[in-house]
Amino acid sequence: MEQSFSYQGTVLHEWVDYNGHMNDAEYNKAFSQATDAFIDHIGLDERTREVYDYTVYTLETHICYMQEMHEGDTFTIKGQILDVDAKRIHLFLTMFNEQGETVATLEEMLMGIDRKEGRGAAFPGEVADKLAVMLETDEQHERPKQAGRTIGIRKK
Repeated sequence: MEQSFSYQGTVLHEWVDYNGHMNDAEYNKAFSQATDAFIDHIGLDERTREVYDYTVYTLETHICYMQEMHEGDTFTIKGQILDVDAKRIHLFLTMFNEQGETVATLEEMLMGIDRKEGRGAAFPGEVADKLAVMLETDEQHERPKQAGRTIGIRKK
């Protein structure tokens, strides 16, 4: 069963660093582009954001790097909604290489924002409905092992 959202891209020349692989900041850029596509996918494209005077902010992110990507490599980012409430989305994105191997993950918390008020606000009705359907689909998938991780040095 497929997840409810996916995004495709290619590692650009300018994304490669002095080590010859995709720079860590560029993974974030690719995930950010996927998040923007996800926001459009749930019904908050540019026109709808204008109509409702509504947008989405990122509150928190956590990236895990597993494998290197190189110039010209193509990737697919698949999204899995882990949770939703009236104004927040707990989203997990996984980047796969051409071989279908996981190369990086990003966990993030997004919040819907009323631009007139400048604060968090409930998702417009049709967006909330779409998120509910997507969550129902995504909950059928196993929770990613990287979800909920904290950074720290394990003591032996």
